[in-house]
Amino acid sequence: MTTQAAPAIVPNFGDDETTGRKLAIICSKGTLDMAYPGLVLANAALGEGVETHLFFTFWGFDMITKSRMANLKFTPLGNTATHLPQGVGGLPGMTALATHQMRKQIADVGVPEVPEFLEQIVASGGHLWACRMSADMMHVTKDDLYDGVEDIINAADFIEKTDGAQLLFI
Repeated sequence: MTTQAAPAIVPNFGDDETTGRKLAIICSKGTLDMAYPGLVLANAALGEGVETHLFFTFWGFDMITKSRMANLKFTPLGNTATHLPQGVGGLPGMTALATHQMRKQIADVGVPEVPEFLEQIVASGGHLWACRMSADMMHVTKDDLYDGVEDIINAADFIEKTDGAQLLFI
């Protein structure tokens, strides 16, 4: 006796339709390795015609602060994904070495540096927003931020602007 397998149930997430889709990415970290996930996802979404908003908060401000955005660092200290013995990451010069190596690897695969990536995202129609609370805590004004940042807004305003969006917290 053979039994027929039930047909697969495949959910419809509306993948055929990009109209009206939104993606909201909260960027909360400002290290070199944590800057790229949000930027890559934003760029991919924009390439698919998805309305995309990035909200920079807490240490994510380093990604959009003019004085720091081109000098993000990567440290192996406490990062088990580097597969190094943990004591090695704390040695003098290791952050500089790890940052240099990561920048080289990023360049080798043709990914732009953070300022150029932000410029590309804005040119593609992406929206950049800075968190009001973080700006106040860090004594940062709009003049201190990358020119493509549309405004400094509070969390409630961001939620309103991204109503119905898929939300990612990085």
